[in-house]
Amino acid sequence: MRKLFVSFLMLCLLVVTGVAAQEAEAEGGLPDLGGRTITVAVENGYRPFNFLDDEGNAVGWDYDVLNYMCSELLNCVPEYVETSWDGMIVAVSNGEYDMAADGITINEERRELVDFSQGYVSLVQRLIIRTGEDRFTTVEDFAAGDFTVGVQPGTTNYFVAADLVGEERLLGFDTFQIAVQALISGDVDAVVMDDVAGQGYVGVNAEQIALLGEPLTSTEELGFIFPKGSELVAAVDAALDQMKKDYTLNYFNNKWFTGAGLIDLEGATVTVAVENAYPPFNYLDETGNPIGWDYDALAEICARINCVPEYIETSWDGMIVAVSNGEYDMAADGITILEDRMELVDFSVPYVSLVQRMLVRVDEDRFATVDEFLADETLLVGAQPGTTNYFVAEELVGADSGRLQGFDTFQVAVQALIAGDIDAVVMDDVAGQGYVGVNAEAIRLLDGAITETEELGFIFPKGSELTEAFNLALAEMTIDGTLLEINNRWFSAAE
Repeated sequence: MRKLFVSFLMLCLLVVTGVAAQEAEAEGGLPDLGGRTITVAVENGYRPFNFLDDEGNAVGWDYDVLNYMCSELLNCVPEYVETSWDGMIVAVSNGEYDMAADGITINEERRELVDFSQGYVSLVQRLIIRTGEDRFTTVEDFAAGDFTVGVQPGTTNYFVAADLVGEERLLGFDTFQIAVQALISGDVDAVVMDDVAGQGYVGVNAEQIALLGEPLTSTEELGFIFPKGSELVAAVDAALDQMKKDYTLNYFNNKWFTGAGLIDLEGATVTVAVENAYPPFNYLDETGNPIGWDYDALAEICARINCVPEYIETSWDGMIVAVSNGEYDMAADGITILEDRMELVDFSVPYVSLVQRMLVRVDEDRFATVDEFLADETLLVGAQPGTTNYFVAEELVGADSGRLQGFDTFQVAVQALIAGDIDAVVMDDVAGQGYVGVNAEAIRLLDGAITETEELGFIFPKGSELTEAFNLALAEMTIDGTLLEINNRWFSAAE
């Protein structure tokens, strides 16, 4: 049902630094850039991508994403260089900078000069107008009049505006920041801007400007740019893929493009199905108190999104169906993300990766490998029915071989192993480490993985609004290191 490979979070979150980065690369993970400095051209005048805040600090989506990408994923150091937009693409093309980050629309003309990363956000072009504007209410009304448009030359916004009203009605400005100020002061009647940046400017000038309804263009994509043939393209694309997978890109997009941040659940009680028999995820300690990774992680998540977890002890065999039927708001039990389960429930983003292994007695000398175990048809294996572990065990020894025994919980299976009633238990290595941790004198994990890497997630009823809230919280915990700390606490204490 769960497992860890190489290092609990290394494959799930791909936190790549030092030697671990080389290991991740060897396993087909992210490349290690060896701590190299990467020069990044930015305009510092294009909210919300990069701009100076009220204290003069350089902030924005570009800074957050590239700082995280370099420090946590690729092992590099970004060096930001403030550069005017009008020469930025040519300067990158000439190799003056390693890359540029400035909300740059991907188009074929620019591809002749530079290489693009994959798209990281989609957008449309729209008009920004003054609040209270009553001379026009639609784009058609605006285009039919003699109104002026503020734009930044050399941008796709400029060409969209020229197509809309003709170049004679355009006023060019060095930055969009100046164009917006011209709009507020009445020097122009509108500004053409992509809706993502437009939301950023409206966010800090909500009493003065607004976005006019309908879009001016079909959907476009933004990307980073690099000199032609740069090896950084593949590295940055790999990092973007990982950030999409673990929801950190969604988190930064949500933070800067909508201003929403985390979702506030307003103190709602969230019912959580747990088994309380699957260390280190959830179990009862020696005094009967429920503890484990699930309890710590959910306490942290609810502290961030303002909810109250109510834990309900539930047997594993009916847990997924019960959540699917809405009997619980969610379940937390080290649940492997599988396609057939996705038909019943929605999963959160993965919070850990794992592999399946065999748990054996510490003094076991009849076999040293899984193959040797399989070769001896007298040996028995235990697992919990309905889990991925059970299905793995079935594939190993055969459903009708008489060598597989089912147990209501893994706790009972482990006790049967210790007592000598069975010879091995199939279990993910994360939980296996948990059981070994409290039975180190009696059991151990057999060397070698049985399966490919799997991923674990929380489950929710289909269409639940909680999924997005929990995903954003997990992403924030990934970014600030809290998830790593909790995983360290419960998954790898022995390592």
